[in-house]
Parts: sequence; structure tokens; C-alpha cells
Amino acid sequence: MKDENLESKIKELQKIIDESENIVFFGGAGVSTESGIPDFRSTSGLYNQEWNYPPEEIISHTFFYENTKEFYRFYRAKLLSTGIKPNDAHYKLAELEKAGKLKAIVTQNIDGLHQKAGSKEVYEIHGSTLRNYCLNCNEFYDDTFIAQSENAPDKIPHCTKCGGLVKPDVVLYEESLDDNLTDRSIRAIASCDTLIIGGTSLVVYPAASFVRYFRGKNLVLLNKSETQMDSAATLVIHDSIGKILREIKV
Repeated sequence: MKDENLESKIKELQKIIDESENIVFFGGAGVSTESGIPDFRSTSGLYNQEWNYPPEEIISHTFFYENTKEFYRFYRAKLLSTGIKPNDAHYKLAELEKAGKLKAIVTQNIDGLHQKAGSKEVYEIHGSTLRNYCLNCNEFYDDTFIAQSENAPDKIPHCTKCGGLVKPDVVLYEESLDDNLTDRSIRAIASCDTLIIGGTSLVVYPAASFVRYFRGKNLVLLNKSETQMDSAATLVIHDSIGKILREIKV
């Protein structure tokens, strides 16, 4: 049975996209759940799974340095996206960029799936698991190196050149966002005519505050649950992003 209300809303979204010239997409964990990456706050999310410590504590700056082995046990098991493939949402956003409609993606995700799908202008405000650096000599390592550190004697990745501790290029709790990326993200949002927010509960700050710089015509929210911005939106669709975006014609 067709959901006529959903069909109507997708048609409205298509019209908004067709008439827009400068779209920015602001996304969160819900964009990647259809690729098999768990989100954080749903009933099956990372924050509702049992570990020796709360996940919010594990992925913090202090915990990384004080309990590095346990940090990496969690990190390798739950945050690495090695072998994960993009889904319909990632590919459609890449198509929209190639067509000249989408000017930038501001993502809270650290999985690199937007780039794997072909997107070029991606602002990873929380970093990426695909980039890792030695804290001593700044030598670069990829995600495969981190995954293989499971086999290290202490199960911690160490630089093969100097022996220093290797840290993921991700923003942990207690750490600040990159000023340059923050500025570029806010500028993109402030100058676009349509802002599409997808797969985010808009409760993680300061990232969630970026959307308040939007001054354009259309604010679209694509999320399975309600957010604090729903009442201010031009269009709200409570469904999976992949399901919605695969219907959009570019």
C-alpha cells in the first residue's frame, strides 16, 4: 500500500531541489545507518550498548590518554568503517553535487562514506577514521593500520618510524572543532538558498548550532524522529533518508 502523504512530501522535496541553486546538506549518524554503521542515540545505538565504561566516556580526550587500550578496543569494534559501502543517500548527494545543485556537505560523521560515494566538497567537522597521525612525528596512517593494531602486543597502534602513539583524526569529547572547518561550514550554511538537514537529532553541540546561521528560503528536515528544528522547517519528512533521496530525480 502506497503512503500517499510520503509521496506528496517527496514531490514537494523534488520541487524544492529543482528550484534551488545553492543547496547545503547537514547530516549526522542517520545518514550512514543504512550502510550498517550504528547511530548513537536510538534504542540499538552505541549509547545504549553495554561496555565496561559509558561510550561517552570512552570516546573522550581524557579516556584516550588514560585508558588507551580500552579506547582502541571500543574504537576498532564500533567506530571503524573499513569495508563499509555508501548507501543510496550518499550516492544521491554526490549526484546532486555533480549536477551543480549541492554546493557542500557538512557532516558530523567520521566514516568517509560521502567521499567514497563521489562527493568532493565535504566538511568533516568531527574528523575521519580514515586519517590517523603519530602524536610524536605526525606520520600518517590509514584505517587499515588501526584495524591491524588488534594484533599488536599491547593492542595499541604505534608509529612504525618513531614508536609514538598513533591517534585518530577525530574530534573526541573535550576537544575543540577545527576553526577553519567551522568557519567554512557556517559560511556555506549562511549563504545557501536551501538547507537539507538529515539523520541528526540536532543535540550534539557546537555542531548543531551551525544550522541556526541559515537565512535561506527552504529548510528541509529528513529524520526518523522529531527534532528541535521541525517547527521552523519548510518541509519535514520522518522517514529514512535513503528511502527518501532514492526517489529524487537529478
